[in-house]
Amino acid sequence: MSGAGGEPSRVAAEGRRPGADAPRPGADAPRPGADAPRPGADAPRPDAGTSENDAGRDELHTQLNDAGRDELYDRLHAYEGRPAATAGQGKDPVNEPMIRHWCEAMGDTSPAYRGPDAVAPPTMLQAWTMGGLSGHTDGTGRSAAYDEMFALLDGAGYTSVVATDCEQEYLRPLRPGDRITFDTVIESVSPRKTTKLGTGYFVTTRTNVQADGEPAGTHRFRILRYRPAQRTRGSEPARRPRPVINRDNAGFWAGVAEHRLLIQRCLDCATLRLPWLPGCNACGGAEWDTVEAGGEGTVFSHVVMHHPSFPAFAPDGEGGPYAVALVELAEGVRVVSNVIGVPYDKVRVGMTVHLDFLRTDPDLELPVFRASEGG
Repeated sequence: MSGAGGEPSRVAAEGRRPGADAPRPGADAPRPGADAPRPGADAPRPDAGTSENDAGRDELHTQLNDAGRDELYDRLHAYEGRPAATAGQGKDPVNEPMIRHWCEAMGDTSPAYRGPDAVAPPTMLQAWTMGGLSGHTDGTGRSAAYDEMFALLDGAGYTSVVATDCEQEYLRPLRPGDRITFDTVIESVSPRKTTKLGTGYFVTTRTNVQADGEPAGTHRFRILRYRPAQRTRGSEPARRPRPVINRDNAGFWAGVAEHRLLIQRCLDCATLRLPWLPGCNACGGAEWDTVEAGGEGTVFSHVVMHHPSFPAFAPDGEGGPYAVALVELAEGVRVVSNVIGVPYDKVRVGMTVHLDFLRTDPDLELPVFRASEGG
């Protein structure tokens, strides 16, 4: 699906208490105006390796003037503040069926989202602006300025895209029947950055959402448009992405380091929750302790990842396919992880699995679930 700005996007998973920041990749990322989150350095160098020597020389000659100024950035920077979408209208009003489907998918049982006084989960904010597979057909899609800016990036070879993070601010609850309108602006374009993915520009769009004409919230979405770095085989072993560890989930990862899978338990209503959250999504209680999972579970659902290939996820180094499962633990909570021990095409719904711990590299160990051929 596409967000209001037209780039591929995903709505952050609901699970935090109403009013909390939406969970997102790069949760500690600085706001627009500061350096965009990135795993690499601030600026490319012509001697930084094969990718810079090959693509970088042409890039420096064609985009930098005699004073070392990035002329492409100057052109991109001029689009800041221009509309990416205007007078957008949600395809449907806020409605109970969508709220129910969202809560079922996220496992959110909060009573705030049911009954005659129900509100929508706050992190559904972006969902009401989406155009679906057919897009917005009423003339409220991407603006000409938005398309022009990305045509500049495409023409310069920055054709790959990855979402880096999003931020949401909630101004008032959304209730069934609310009609959603929105406007999206190109908020910022970063100077050129070099990351491990490649060299490119971080583009941030800001969508202002209204409900029946009243401000309801703001959704910022940041992507990296980049030229992929060229890699040589065997130069560096592929490593799995690092988990984001913060004050809300540090205890979970401390347990993993001790080969323990810890589940939060609300001290007010005893509801178990996984993944870890700062508050109970059943009663809103803020106090909790933990219980250790016994390690038994079944495959509730699963997918097989075929593309893109990522060598770090396959022991043969070919990058896939591999199985990703939603495992229901004996304690009643669910966790997303890999299923190992059987070929990816043997994983089945209802398969019995057992907790294991997989060291993927010297710095990372992850909880996974092992199945047997007869499982």
